[in-house]
This record gives sequence, structure tokens and C-alpha cells, in this order.
Amino acid sequence: MYPVDVTITKIVQESPSTKTFFFERSFEEASPGQFVMVWIRGTDEIPMTLSYRNAVTVQKVGDATEKMFRLQEGDHLGIRGPFGRGFTLPDPDESILIVAGGVGAAAVALLAEDAMSQGACVTTILGARNADELLFVDRFISCGGLSMTTDDGSAHRCGFVTDILKETDTSGFDRIYSCGPEMMMRYVGRIQEEQGSLEKTEFSLHRYFKCGIGVCGACCMDRQGLRVCRDGPVFNAMQLVDSEFGKYMRGPSGNKRPF
Repeated sequence: MYPVDVTITKIVQESPSTKTFFFERSFEEASPGQFVMVWIRGTDEIPMTLSYRNAVTVQKVGDATEKMFRLQEGDHLGIRGPFGRGFTLPDPDESILIVAGGVGAAAVALLAEDAMSQGACVTTILGARNADELLFVDRFISCGGLSMTTDDGSAHRCGFVTDILKETDTSGFDRIYSCGPEMMMRYVGRIQEEQGSLEKTEFSLHRYFKCGIGVCGACCMDRQGLRVCRDGPVFNAMQLVDSEFGKYMRGPSGNKRPF
């Protein structure tokens, strides 16, 4: 459970607010959707999804990520993991739909590549605030069909991923996966329920973590007491029915914070 020291070998500026940090160690055992606890020395330890098996993609949103953005190639991080439950990988010849928004694309890019390599037919709906913030477009294009939206209309269709999803007949897909802002995923779930596709949908959740292994209870959700770090972060949509999903977040002390 001690962090493994890794050296940053390359830093890629993916967008104005997002960077990918590559390190010399590859976590080949990791499943798409699993996360690692990243220790930024002197600041904090935070959960991050592996966007590659040897990299994490980070958006600057707080003290830890701001400190991380100041790191350079040759600097060091501490890594624990991989932890949690990842996505259910499709069988060969299955047809899958991925719905990703913002930095949530980092959690599903590896899934798209693994699914394509196993012979699945991959279709992706990708959204962001603007054209500059669209992530991993080339990776998704190389895996199959791609539709894109931007909130401000600066690239492709103006609107949200849910606008395209409403117009998509999801009955032809064997599996559906989604990651992005929780309110976005809440509406994805509503659309899937209307289309009768909720049972085959999986969501990747981002919640406040402390231990990352299911001991402290900081990431517990109501009703069933699901621990996002241990029972997730990927959940089948049916597990989240009547839960706090899409209604509120929880802070470090467990207090509820509405979206």
C-alpha cells in the first residue's frame, strides 16, 4: 500500500486546462476505468484514472493539480494502485457506444482502444465546452465512429452529448459506457431509461477519496452504502437507481453538496 515512485518522462498539453503526465512505469494489469492514487509530494494524494497504462490526464481544478501542473519532465510522483472496478469489457463482435464529456474522455479512451483491439465495433459521442477542450479526438477516430459537440458551437455541433444521444437508437448497441460531469451522466441515464437501455449502461463516477481502498468510508453513497473507490468507480446504471447519483456530491467531512 506504499506509493511506488515514478519518474515523469513526458508531459503533453492536451488542452488549455488539461495535461497528460507519462511515467516510466506501465501498469499493464490495469483495466480501463480503474484509478490510481497519485501522491504529489508536499501537497496531497488524489485519485486519477489511467488515460494510458503509463499516464494520467489531469485538469487543473485545485491545489494538488495546480502543484502538479508545475512539475517538469524528470520530476517524481508517487503512485498507488491500480484500484477499483473498471469497465466490463465487451466481447468480440459486440457493438458499444461511449458517451464522454470533458476530462471524462480520459477514463474511456483506453476502453475504446482495448475494445477495438478485441474486435468490438466502437462508436463514440464526445463533448466539451469548446473546440480547444476536446480530448483524444485522434484516439477515438482510430477506434471507430465519432460524433462531437461543443457547448459554444466552436467545433462540430453546438450543444451537448445528450442532444446527440436523444437522436440515437441505442437498442442496437450491446453495451453503453459513459464518463463526464455527473449531471451529464444523470441525463444520459434518463435517456437510456426512456430507450429501455439502462441495464446495459455503465457509468464511471468521480467522488472525494481518502484511502482509495474502501476503508475510510469517505466515498460512501446513500441507500446501499456503495463505496465508489472499492465497489466502483464504474457502476452499472441499475446500481445507481434511487441513489444520490446526479443529485449531490459529498465533501471531505461527508457533508452533502448540491450540484
